[in-house]
Amino acid sequence: MEFELLGWPAEGPTLRLDYEQFSYAGKFVMSSTGKAVVREDGDVVAAAAFDPDRTDDSVLRIRYVTVRRDRRGEGIGSRLLRTVRERASERGFGRVVIAVNNPFAYEAASKAGFGYTGERTGLAERVLAWPAPNRDERYREGLTTFREDDLESGVAEFVESRETAPPVVEPFST
Repeated sequence: MEFELLGWPAEGPTLRLDYEQFSYAGKFVMSSTGKAVVREDGDVVAAAAFDPDRTDDSVLRIRYVTVRRDRRGEGIGSRLLRTVRERASERGFGRVVIAVNNPFAYEAASKAGFGYTGERTGLAERVLAWPAPNRDERYREGLTTFREDDLESGVAEFVESRETAPPVVEPFST
């Protein structure tokens, strides 16, 4: 698998994803966000869209992350997030944030080194940020907030099964 940065927001990259294979596929057609992908044998298996925060241009917001349905659970999303945050840091962003709306995305962001901030946005999104000086201590606190949601039994069991922050994954080599 290989990481590819398609461009930063000012460059206006777009990406067409199959809506049957990728969640949020329509969000990647917009040219107002930067894009990065993970490819395997030339095919996109994961994608991320990001842009500077509207109120603080030293902060990069990862707006959307999607992994092809048949490849979920393999850790590709976590490694993509880790790689994007490293590229953002190299580009001069002092902070990278992401808002997630489910425990699996929360876990993926945590594996990428993001930590729960205690903030919420939107209807049900938890905000995670990097750098995360209290990542390990705040991990369970953020995860347990999902108990407030109407969780299916498998999702509830996932939340209850996690005690400590997972190790941070390695980025894709770039």
